This record gives sequence, C-alpha cells and structure tokens, in this order.
Amino acid sequence: MLDALASVMQAVYDEVEAFEKPTVAAVNGYALGGGCELAMACDIRIASENARFGQPEVALAILPGAGGTQRLARLIGKGRALEMIMTGRLMDAQEALSAGLVSKVVPQEDLMEAVGETVEQLLAKGPLAVRLAKLAVQAGYETDQRTGLLIERLAQAVLFTSEDKREGTSAFLEKREPEFGGR
Repeated sequence: MLDALASVMQAVYDEVEAFEKPTVAAVNGYALGGGCELAMACDIRIASENARFGQPEVALAILPGAGGTQRLARLIGKGRALEMIMTGRLMDAQEALSAGLVSKVVPQEDLMEAVGETVEQLLAKGPLAVRLAKLAVQAGYETDQRTGLLIERLAQAVLFTSEDKREGTSAFLEKREPEFGGR
C-alpha cells in the first residue's frame, strides 16, 4: 500500500517538475516528507523564516520515496542530503537558504507578497524564453556538459526566430515594456 502511494506521489511530483511553466513553492512552517518532496519538485522555493525542511521517514523505517533521495542530493549535495535523510534531522529556513534548498527567506507575514513578486517577475519575461530556459537547465543537468550546451544552443536558435525575440528587442530599443505573445 505504501509502495503504491509513494509511486503515485513520485509520478505526481515528476509532473510538477516537468510542467512546462515555472512553479513556485511558498513554504510556511513544516515541509517534511512528502511536503518537502513537493517543494523540491518546484522550480523556485521561497520560505518564511519559520519554515523547517526535512525527510524524517527513517524514523518510520522507510525512506523518502517520492523523489526525496534524488532531488535533495541534487539541490544541496550528496553529503548534506545523506546526513539529513539518514538522521532525519530538520533544516531551518536560514540553513536551507545557505544550502541552496530555497532561493529566498522572508518574514512570515511577507511570504505571499514575495511569492507574488517572483511570479510577476516571471510573467514579465518572454514566456517561450522562460519555458525553454527551464527545459535547457533541466535536460542539461541530467547529462554531460557538452550535451547540455547543445541543448542550450538549440533552444537559443528557436528563440532567435521567435516573435517574442523581435518584440523584446524592439521594446528594448524603443524604451518601452514588451508585449510578449508566447510565439
């Protein structure tokens, strides 16, 4: 039963990670086990000062089964991930920031405003460029650097022929805000 649940959760979190649009996690309070794994599946993680992260499954004689062993190691490094997973130790927001698990820590009352500002920044950019940047980083990270650079070059070639690139360049030269169409 638990194995089936972990398999379903892993599939759902894989979908979150692979979603073509950027995802932003707002972490307020405890993000343990599956909650931490869901946050790690998102592209950007912003935490309130009272956030705590952990993979305490070993206390139940299981391990993080929804992608936690893989995503945590890729985000904070193998050694830190092993220590957290094998001991079940929690990480506070400031340590999560230092380790690279989150990109920003804000006071609890400012969390949703900070997330909103990040979302606005994403929405102001060329949607095709954001989508292909996400794809290039994710696909390139899973392979060797030479292949990653090829993926980057191909994504850039697509963008250089886009209407959004022409609009972005025109808006820059005309000193106005661009009106991207995602094409």
